[in-house]
Amino acid sequence: MMKLKSKRFCRGSFKFGNGGNSVKGGEKRCGNNDNTIISEIKWELRPGGMLVQKRESSGSSVGEGMITVRVSTVSECHDVSIESTSTFGELKMILSLITSLEPREQRLLFKGKEREDDEYLHMVGVKDKDKVLLLEDPAIKEMKKLHRLAGTQQIGTPYCTISV
Repeated sequence: MMKLKSKRFCRGSFKFGNGGNSVKGGEKRCGNNDNTIISEIKWELRPGGMLVQKRESSGSSVGEGMITVRVSTVSECHDVSIESTSTFGELKMILSLITSLEPREQRLLFKGKEREDDEYLHMVGVKDKDKVLLLEDPAIKEMKKLHRLAGTQQIGTPYCTISV
């Protein structure tokens, strides 16, 4: 069983001025001789449209700043610095410069699932130094192979003559 201690909140002093009860940094004192300090609440709008109370930490919260993502292919590994609020599509654009694979030819997997281009890194849970797997799309890989084979074969005459 938990015991909760109730706190007394003051009324009225916030709407019509603070009656000389103000202190530093937007904080207000409650009551006449009470030393309780109440601070103003700051709000922020998240990418998903949710309105939440703003965090007080200095840049270390999820969804802020640059992160380094380790992208590994079958034979290589690349460290890519990107904003944590970027999408997987934006990560594909950066990887196209590094790997010379077009973004439509790339498949990115994180935590065992293929991720869509419009999914945000921080919403999926990608943090600093996390690993993302880059695979080439198998259908496009087969098409390239067929184009290579068709390019090396000699094109013969379209008809043959049969003599009896």
